[in-house]
Amino acid sequence: MGTPRVPARTVLFQSERSGLTYRVPALLPVPPGPTLLAFAEQRLSPDDAHAHRLVQRRGTLAGGSVRWGAALVLGTAALEQHRSMNPCPVYDARTGTVFLFFVAVRGQTPEAAQIAAGRNAARLCCVTSRDAGRTWSGARDLTAEAVGAAERDWATFAVGPGHGVQLPSGRLLVPAYTYRVDRRECFGKICRTSPHAFAFYSDDHGQTWRHGGLVSNLRSGECQLAVVGGGRAGGVLYCNARSPLGSRVQALSTDEGTSFLPGELVPTLAETARGCQGSILGFPAPASSRTGDEGWSVVSRKTPFALSLCPGARESPEEGSGDTQGGGGLGKTDGCWDGPGDPGHREPSAGPGFRADRRGWAPQLPRPPAAPTQSPTWLLYSHPVGRRARLHMGVHLNRSPLDPHGWTEPWVIYQGPSGYSDLAFIGPSPEGALTFACVYESGVRVSYEEIAFCTFSLRQVLQNLLPGPEPRGLRGEPRARCWPS
Repeated sequence: MGTPRVPARTVLFQSERSGLTYRVPALLPVPPGPTLLAFAEQRLSPDDAHAHRLVQRRGTLAGGSVRWGAALVLGTAALEQHRSMNPCPVYDARTGTVFLFFVAVRGQTPEAAQIAAGRNAARLCCVTSRDAGRTWSGARDLTAEAVGAAERDWATFAVGPGHGVQLPSGRLLVPAYTYRVDRRECFGKICRTSPHAFAFYSDDHGQTWRHGGLVSNLRSGECQLAVVGGGRAGGVLYCNARSPLGSRVQALSTDEGTSFLPGELVPTLAETARGCQGSILGFPAPASSRTGDEGWSVVSRKTPFALSLCPGARESPEEGSGDTQGGGGLGKTDGCWDGPGDPGHREPSAGPGFRADRRGWAPQLPRPPAAPTQSPTWLLYSHPVGRRARLHMGVHLNRSPLDPHGWTEPWVIYQGPSGYSDLAFIGPSPEGALTFACVYESGVRVSYEEIAFCTFSLRQVLQNLLPGPEPRGLRGEPRARCWPS
């Protein structure tokens, strides 16, 4: 296979000597072309309490490369006396509308303070564009409509960050998470909160929004969604979330995100020590791999955008405490509860269909058949591969998306400090190759020095991937993984 190669990269946003920093990228392709919309937070310093406004760059495909316009501050994507955070765009293919969701957080109130007090300071907002990001509407505060009475039980919440999806039914989905107050009184303080992933959704092209049910059983935070073919059972919605439990958490929805089945750990996707956001992307499997796929719901054949648009380094002291909403709080800001197995907390007892272990409980979800039926949907996942620090941006592939053991080892597309990322499927190239794009935080000394952009093909992914896990043997355990950090 030779030495893995890395794709060429373009820096879209660069930190400045004044302290101005760019964090939390998001990427959305929209037709025609497609046009690429790249978003980020502009912060006055790396600390999330110093987030300020959202910024955007528009890219156009020209001769196999991307030509980027100037960076623009999105002045309408803001509420007065609030800071704008967590860009999360989604495209409605039926109306040609881009929705850019974000949370507006009051003043400089940090997430940890909201969790400790049990008082939410975040508002759910969005702006819209009908001309592929050239102009944007004023901000719309959707908190009362989409969160409603649930806000009393949420210490805080946020969206994404990263892209949302549109389902074949037309439903728009925005990934989100909340810190739910599990016990409010503990000697006059909040006793326990826990993070849970979920989704906001709209069935009327964004006129109204509601929130779905939480991933109830495992602590899960920043997340992204993908549409996955589900065999004879029909399509399912796949959620992949950040977690403090040592590995990522996945959860499935069979009702288009209205609710989620209990989550389970993904042992083949290890989490960075303090956790880090990761991106998930569904895309149509190459036609040559679809032999024997009868019974699968192949929605991706209608359009190349079906699953993307319609749907010497050191770790800085700020890494972890300076994250966006949810960035550093998953493990250490849960009130009196500071981890699995804490004497003051009991996970739900293992009942029928669940297994119990020291790290939580997870459902015994159906596994793909032993004689594999090829899925019409594959998944890509991007995340730093370092275990103790945010190092080396990696891309993983899963050809059997419902199997948590189906992930390959990573292809490292950037060597060095790396952080948040967002993936996009930009369709077949003129030569017919499936092509992807990624925006990611990176740097030489710390991961938030810049936000870079790169493109690569599925063929490059397959050529550069390290060997995947061995098949599960009679002992039922996959092989161990080891990645130095």
